[in-house]
Amino acid sequence: MRIKQLSKHLINQIAAGEVIERPASVVKELVENSIDASATKISVEVSNECRNLRIADNGCGIHPDDILRAVSKHATSKIETDEDLFNIATLGFRGEALSSIISIAKVTCTTRPKEFDYGTKVECENSNVKQAKTGCAVGTIMNIENLFYNIPARLKFLKSSKTEFAYIQELMQNLALINPHIAFDVKNDGKVMLKTSGNGDLTQTLKELYSGDIADKMKPVLKTDELSGLKISGLVSTPDYTRSSKKDFHIFINSRTVKCPIFMKSIDTAYKNMLSIGKYPFVVLNLEIAPTEVDVNVHPTKKEVRYKNTNQIFNFIYSAINLALSQSSFKEKEHIQNNNAFRDFQTSSNTQNDDVYVSDTQAPTLNLFNTSESVSYEPVDNVQPVYYNRDKYTPDNSSYVEVEEEQDKIIGQYKNTYILIEKENGLEIIDQHIAEERYIYEKLKAQKEITSQLLIISDILDISMTEAELLKQHKEKLEKFGYGIEFMKDTQIIFKKVPAMLSQTPVKELLTDILENISSDLDGLKEKILIMTSCKSAVKAGERLDMFRMKQIIKNWRTCEFPYTCPHGRPISKIIEHKDIAKFFERNK
Repeated sequence: MRIKQLSKHLINQIAAGEVIERPASVVKELVENSIDASATKISVEVSNECRNLRIADNGCGIHPDDILRAVSKHATSKIETDEDLFNIATLGFRGEALSSIISIAKVTCTTRPKEFDYGTKVECENSNVKQAKTGCAVGTIMNIENLFYNIPARLKFLKSSKTEFAYIQELMQNLALINPHIAFDVKNDGKVMLKTSGNGDLTQTLKELYSGDIADKMKPVLKTDELSGLKISGLVSTPDYTRSSKKDFHIFINSRTVKCPIFMKSIDTAYKNMLSIGKYPFVVLNLEIAPTEVDVNVHPTKKEVRYKNTNQIFNFIYSAINLALSQSSFKEKEHIQNNNAFRDFQTSSNTQNDDVYVSDTQAPTLNLFNTSESVSYEPVDNVQPVYYNRDKYTPDNSSYVEVEEEQDKIIGQYKNTYILIEKENGLEIIDQHIAEERYIYEKLKAQKEITSQLLIISDILDISMTEAELLKQHKEKLEKFGYGIEFMKDTQIIFKKVPAMLSQTPVKELLTDILENISSDLDGLKEKILIMTSCKSAVKAGERLDMFRMKQIIKNWRTCEFPYTCPHGRPISKIIEHKDIAKFFERNK
């Protein structure tokens, strides 16, 4: 077959295959053009099973002399030279969208810049263009009719109208979140499906798109690094508010929606050991970076990006999220009303503007646990030592230091598993086991070496040859976690020492847990051993506690850096608000 030059119309249709995948692709291209045109109001109307679209804005409009050029191939006002591709500050820049849409739909564009008293109307069909003057408001209106009318094969691959509109709605939710200063209005067959006020408040936009309850579960993120020119801002959910998928990872780079594995990995790492398997946070984050440091010209959809310094980006995002989740204490949560706490994440007083990098430096050693009668915590900086008795849950008045703070009003235990606390706004229920497990886990993680207890007598344990090889391979690692193992024979071992807080746990039970952790996936072995040790040493569910022991658990838990969930990801506390209790008993009438 001889080589032939393709027609301009066919070239445009091929390009449309990459740029225009479905109705949502058309909405994306045109709404992004509206955003680039500095619009403050954008309306999207969908009808005819998502094949008719109307996008209207109050942006700067298109100059009458430029309108024909705008609908032609590779025509754009956003870049001029090759160098501009490496310094892109707008959402669109390829100049392909309008010409691609015109090749697969009937398009009418009505536009007017503010410096003109009249507008321009352009009708496009089969890449043929007609232009005329018309009266209209400042801005641009794009009418798309009978999308894919000349590509029947594409219509066959479209999903149901409900599914296609769901793609459009998801797209508009994303654009509304990153542009809270723009008022969006989305209708489907005349019914309003999405509407935002455009007042510039991200939290308010979140409430308008989802619900008021979600805002109470969000923490502000704001971090800058002037040296590297990085800034990240937005909202992330507390670990006790989760979703079943990563669908609500709303991530942006320079206000552009992206699907970035580095970004997503940073989020996953920040929430590690705080979420249950299969649970994910709700995230709205925008990373601002110099356009020269990121390449958005990777794919026609512009959702893929590449960085010059991947590790720096990962560390910066991870650290910002980690700080946002750790800096808000429960005490602050009790005294600050939710409406004020999330008023404006961009001016949050809890944020800092120092450089952000993940450090591998270990925290100072804290000798927390021992089997002696009374054990002290080593002081760190200006923190006073606190003493408690591990075996007898009564205070030692000679050494116990009472911290001056508001005391929790503990009512008692429920089912010998949950500690009940009367709060000003309701009833707080805390799982005693996982609250102490979180506290022990964080303290162990901060230690360089875990205090061990020597065992004078230990049972001889039989193991298989495979298990013996695993134990030999990880013997030094286990030493760091306080476990000392000695081989009596090739398939027999004894424990010479164990972590002090596990001295009462049967060694056979410890061996089973150790083998289970080291025989599975070795990634994160340190975390697995720490979690196992914390779980084993924490007070058990069903264990009856006296008032002092309950106060001790709650006081320690309140000091946790991440008090929301246990290392396995289970929620630690639940507050049933007084208004809900009163409503049930009909006391609010």
